Amino acid sequence: MSGSIGIVKDYEVTFVHLYTKEVESRRDVVAVEEPLHIFVNGEHYASILCSPANREALVLGNIVSEGLIHSLEDVREIQVGAEGVFYVTLKEGIDVSKRLEVSASFKRLILSSCGVADPWPMSKLIDRIHVPKVADMTRFDANVVGEGARGLNVLASTFRKTGGVHAAALYNAQGGLVAFAEDVGRHNAVDKVLGLTLQRRQALTGNFLALTGRMTGDIVLKAARLGVSLVVSISAGINSGIDVAIRTGVTLVGFARGDRLTIYSFPERLVL
Repeated sequence: MSGSIGIVKDYEVTFVHLYTKEVESRRDVVAVEEPLHIFVNGEHYASILCSPANREALVLGNIVSEGLIHSLEDVREIQVGAEGVFYVTLKEGIDVSKRLEVSASFKRLILSSCGVADPWPMSKLIDRIHVPKVADMTRFDANVVGEGARGLNVLASTFRKTGGVHAAALYNAQGGLVAFAEDVGRHNAVDKVLGLTLQRRQALTGNFLALTGRMTGDIVLKAARLGVSLVVSISAGINSGIDVAIRTGVTLVGFARGDRLTIYSFPERLVL
């Protein structure tokens, strides 16, 4: 789906290349990182360092996947201001203060490297926010899941040019591409994919999420909040991601390389 692919704008630099004692000057393209600021009903919610493509999708995906809103229907409008500022206005009757309080540990500067340095251990945080277990029991062909993760390298044109971004995609059970995005931050790439899917009013359940980065607890939590039952990566799952997957009923699959898959939780969703 060509409409789902947002290309990060190019930024060229001159550098010195040293190889086997030969020195030469070169120009090449590097990934771009810019700040994005989100205000919800006039109150600052978060500032995100991100790639400039699909920024409105990032805003929407972030506020849904972090639990600030429950669905696209909670949003009255999103306005774009100057210098990367987005103003989100929610519909009347939504208790913004209460939702901001619940997600207070997430209200922060989100760095492109590792998200946020959160003082809350993931085990305590997930108990605090009471995320229900994912009910969707769609079964996925293991080969389709593996191919989806490995296919990110084919889709990731910005990564091939810069080597400096992560990629994420949502696929249906047949392996069809629903949405794709790249970003300097792995959390942002996931939020953009979720936001693009919501913008198109397409279903999130019955699909699986593929990404290039390691699967931490906050990444898995984003999927669980939106009912995505399977997350796969070419990289590893770490303890927080595995813990959240078990607690929320998400099938977590790592190291999708060649014909290899490492299944950390709920293997019954995979048809081997």
